[in-house]
Amino acid sequence: MEFNTKFLNADLQIKLYKALLKPRLIEEKMLVLLRQGKISKWFSGIGQEAIAVGVTMALDAEEYILPMHRNLGVFTTRNIPLYRLFGQWQGKASGFTKGRDRSFHFGTQEYKIIGMISHLGPQLGVADGIALASKLNNKKQVTAVFTGEGGTSEGDFHEALNVASVWQLPVLFCVENNGYGLSTPTNEQYRCENIADRGVGYGMESHIVDGNNIIEVYTKVSEIARSVREYPRPVLIEFKTFRMRGHEEASGTKYVPQELMDAWAEKDPVENYERFLKDSGVLNEEQIDVIKADFTKEITNNLQLAFDEDDITPDLSNELNDVYHSFDFQLVEPSDECQEMRFVDAVSEGLKQSMQHHDNLVIMGQDVAEYGGVFKITEGFVEAFGKERVRNTPICESAIIETAMGLSIAGIKSVVELQFADFVSSGFNPVVNYLAKSFYRWGQVADVVLRMPCGAGVGAGPFHSQTNEAWFTKTPGLKVVYPAFPYDAKGLLNTAINDSNPVLFFEHKGLYRTIKQDVPIDYYTLPFGKASFIRTGEQVSVVTYGAGVHWALDVLEKHQHIQADLIDLRTLQPLDIDSIYSSVRKTGRVIILQEDSLFGGIASDISALIAEHCFEYLDAPIKRVASLDTPIPFNKAIEAQYLAKSRFEESLFELVNY
Repeated sequence: MEFNTKFLNADLQIKLYKALLKPRLIEEKMLVLLRQGKISKWFSGIGQEAIAVGVTMALDAEEYILPMHRNLGVFTTRNIPLYRLFGQWQGKASGFTKGRDRSFHFGTQEYKIIGMISHLGPQLGVADGIALASKLNNKKQVTAVFTGEGGTSEGDFHEALNVASVWQLPVLFCVENNGYGLSTPTNEQYRCENIADRGVGYGMESHIVDGNNIIEVYTKVSEIARSVREYPRPVLIEFKTFRMRGHEEASGTKYVPQELMDAWAEKDPVENYERFLKDSGVLNEEQIDVIKADFTKEITNNLQLAFDEDDITPDLSNELNDVYHSFDFQLVEPSDECQEMRFVDAVSEGLKQSMQHHDNLVIMGQDVAEYGGVFKITEGFVEAFGKERVRNTPICESAIIETAMGLSIAGIKSVVELQFADFVSSGFNPVVNYLAKSFYRWGQVADVVLRMPCGAGVGAGPFHSQTNEAWFTKTPGLKVVYPAFPYDAKGLLNTAINDSNPVLFFEHKGLYRTIKQDVPIDYYTLPFGKASFIRTGEQVSVVTYGAGVHWALDVLEKHQHIQADLIDLRTLQPLDIDSIYSSVRKTGRVIILQEDSLFGGIASDISALIAEHCFEYLDAPIKRVASLDTPIPFNKAIEAQYLAKSRFEESLFELVNY
């Protein structure tokens, strides 16, 4: 192995050696502890240390790195105190996740490291978001993100590289090609000779680097990083290396031919570099022994600190209170000056005034710029706010939601328009596993609003008509808002954007141009978790939201003799369950109406809660009315049959007459 140290002085060569050696010694100790049952799992990076160390040393301390579970060298090179790393691996409070996640599944703003989730791919799009923030803030910084060769098969890889290329984002996509995805060799994962060859398909510069050569990694990445800071663009870097141990220790390496193991053992990055330093006279055996002894002592002492630390005592209130970031709602009273607005106009006005209210707010989505979005909600926004803040995106829901997460990590708010709520399924993973869990896992807010045009009644068929709020109301960490009137839509959207938690904001497209209302022209906010009583009565409680509110109103207008509490929930998470209880205790009868299909919908949970907490007040069985348990049909007559609207009137009479 050749080491070209022509432009590196002895001090830097020694610094690289120490940074390379430290994670190796820690790993060797971890493997002992694993056999002793003192840690639960380990993903070994032995043989790959030069990549993590070289990349990290090539970056500035304020530049973000998004590592994987074999990149211990990133964490040690950023000088995270070892007792905190050891505490993290043992589920202690000194770690970074309060015992809620393991190994390297964490981030830390203090050290500008954003850890992975087990789904691998999402961090690539998150890196796009962090890099976009650097570009928007005119910082000459790069963001480095790691993945393995196996992860390049995921759609997130394609989406992230495509977005980075289209937007010319300063991201270093670092692919550690270590030969195997768990046990599957590369020849069963992709057909191209080199992963770097894919760069041309994205119009992206790419490089192949010897991942076992610390000098080559450091010098090449330093050179690329300097260039990218000056001329922002994404770069794909493939590091050729090998995984000397199992995917995780329980897997073993029996599936690897012994001759291949032997060949790569000869390329060990630590042993070869250490031999070079001795041969070149930079270090002698005695100095190396001192360095190893110092590291061994540091590791032993910090391990003891972690072992001595008390185990976490479960605290129910801590767990529940850490699902959402504390949001200090600021009520902005609406002005008396109003203007009649359609639902669609109220959403647009709220979004526009929020853009004025927050100069760090970015809107992203398909066709949202010059075209104004398919529903024309952002029409004129480019002229008002510029293309940097109103951004057309490729068709890649997953990467754009991940980009929004990256923006949040870098302190920028975002609103993502899902062209139709149905399409969120293409970005489901980052919503429920990244946005929803980041604050609970390591205290990172996901300051993202997803706008979700939804709903049936317009003959749009199975892929443009779903009202899929139940996918998200059951996911802790997400807030779900679903207004029925223009006044509520504007005020709640403003609150959603102010809230630093992830919010899914459902907008029923059937209401966009059919519902009008006087709406304050100025900026105002409305609180989450507070239902609206549209009507009051003593006979029955009608609980609903979205288009269901208008269906119920139509029936109650038709049958004036029915005295009903009509409750518009407005937000489904948080849910104003107290208002529901209060109404049910008064009327003794309750019917819950939802547009979504019945099984697994929010009506079922509300029904269960009422049964648990108001059973003795009930004078009749709880009624649930929902759409059929089928996909949504296109034909207008079949769609009308599908919708809950067609069955609400009859069900209401059955309940009242019970």
